[in-house]
Amino acid sequence: MSLIGGKWKCIAVHHLGDGPLRFGVLRRCMPNTTQRMLTLTLRDLEADGIINRKVFNVVPPHVEYSLTDLGKALAPVMDSLSTWGEIYYNSQK
Repeated sequence: MSLIGGKWKCIAVHHLGDGPLRFGVLRRCMPNTTQRMLTLTLRDLEADGIINRKVFNVVPPHVEYSLTDLGKALAPVMDSLSTWGEIYYNSQK
């Protein structure tokens, strides 16, 4: 759970599930997070082998994030958590 625990890791992994994203695009997908928190979240996910960080040698710097094979293997887990969350939410009405 420490690999995907926390408020922002699952959300970042979810957005990266659709394909590689640049930092700015990912930040727009997650407007309630700060730039610092997103940076820390991405660093943690990269250190844990969940995402790749690819730096393109251009000006201005271009950095792209994508899921590793380990990160892609989280998709069924994330889908199950989402389904469970919907069931839980609907049972509370």
